[in-house]
Amino acid sequence: MEKNYFVHPSSYVDEPCEIGEGTKIWHFSHIMKNSRIGRHCNLGQNVVISPEVTIGDNVKIQNNVSVYTGVELEDDVFCGPSMVFTNVVNPRSQVSRKDEYRKTLVKKGASIGANATVVCGHTIGRFAFIGAGSVVTKDVPDYALIVGNPGRLTGWMCACGIRLNFPRDAAAQACRCTACGKNYVKKDGVVGEV
Repeated sequence: MEKNYFVHPSSYVDEPCEIGEGTKIWHFSHIMKNSRIGRHCNLGQNVVISPEVTIGDNVKIQNNVSVYTGVELEDDVFCGPSMVFTNVVNPRSQVSRKDEYRKTLVKKGASIGANATVVCGHTIGRFAFIGAGSVVTKDVPDYALIVGNPGRLTGWMCACGIRLNFPRDAAAQACRCTACGKNYVKKDGVVGEV
């Protein structure tokens, strides 16, 4: 059967797994059995996709990223170079904890910067932006900008990736993205597109 995706000859794809049309898997990567990768994804050099992982469409995973069992990436997620997912809270070499994996969900359109770490058991909201080197230790709201260690909410991002500037004085706040023109409202610490 003809494959409608690209796998570099230095990479390994274990069967069975699903890889969507137009996806590209580059040098020295390993796709493990029972994983599902969507259409038009790009997996850089030295990427590992563990068993049972689900990756949506148009996901970009940069070099040196391991996506472990228990992690799910929805459509349009960006994983920066050398960022880290975990799947066990208290790992020990001599203790098997495979039955204790905690689920991590990265929702549609979220971006995770280079060298960031996502501690397992949390959800990163739609179009959230995790700054380079940040450490995610709790759930992240939609459109949130998280920076630091531990990661702290420092602002809000448009779906197009530009920082939003909400007025500070009103209980319910509205703003318009200066780049793409989308409108947003913030109320009680929750941001949504209008």
